[in-house]
Amino acid sequence: MAYIKSAALEETGYVVLDMYNKPIDPKEWLDVEYVDWKSSGDTRFAPLASAKGEIECNGFWNHKPPRTDKDGVWIDSQTAIAPTLTERALEPGANVGRCRIIELQPNTYADCLYNLHQDDNNRLNPDGTGWVVRSFFNLTDDKDSFFVLRENRTDPSQETRIALPAGAQLVIDTQRLWHAATHYGDSPRYCLITSWTSGPELDAYIEKYNGVNKVESVHVDQEILDAGQAEQARRLAARAAALAARGQREVTVMSEA
Repeated sequence: MAYIKSAALEETGYVVLDMYNKPIDPKEWLDVEYVDWKSSGDTRFAPLASAKGEIECNGFWNHKPPRTDKDGVWIDSQTAIAPTLTERALEPGANVGRCRIIELQPNTYADCLYNLHQDDNNRLNPDGTGWVVRSFFNLTDDKDSFFVLRENRTDPSQETRIALPAGAQLVIDTQRLWHAATHYGDSPRYCLITSWTSGPELDAYIEKYNGVNKVESVHVDQEILDAGQAEQARRLAARAAALAARGQREVTVMSEA
């Protein structure tokens, strides 16, 4: 199908924007209402916009009538607590679908590799319209944490690791790239995730904030990389064996998270 896509994302599938350096009251992500919703790791989500303006995180195609991840309905009780985050999601002027704050508990690099996934962003998306991508705006200052991106889930040669200090801003084609976060520390990581529709508005926003589509990967000791890759292979093999014992097989399913 022929979708409208951003040229800035064509080569690598991601762009890193200028850092956001204005203060935001942590109450905007701590005082909103969270729901349990599994993504990559031990997570909860606080929706700011959903399919019908309710505090839930389901894919828009699971509602009646089913539709693609566009035209999200803002949740007044949530946006009243998080006005700056709502403003940030609306800033590009691009169509917004789901908009949520993720709370991710600490994990390891090996956990991250096992949890790598692609998102189901464009189910029911009509041909000729804008391709849905996702923005990630890191809220907590997770200087030792990093986002992992891969074109191929199990190929470390294609890996990019992007630092996640407070104010980090990424736009990623998460239906194309396998992704997850390695989050070290002893407290949760919080990040605003917004589904944006590609088009001239998003292109202008990427240009305004000097988006770059290649960055130097965060340094990780080779022994940690090797051990993480080995553990990913072990866990995936164990899962495949468990499925086989039940007469099932591994099926790659995109995440709705």
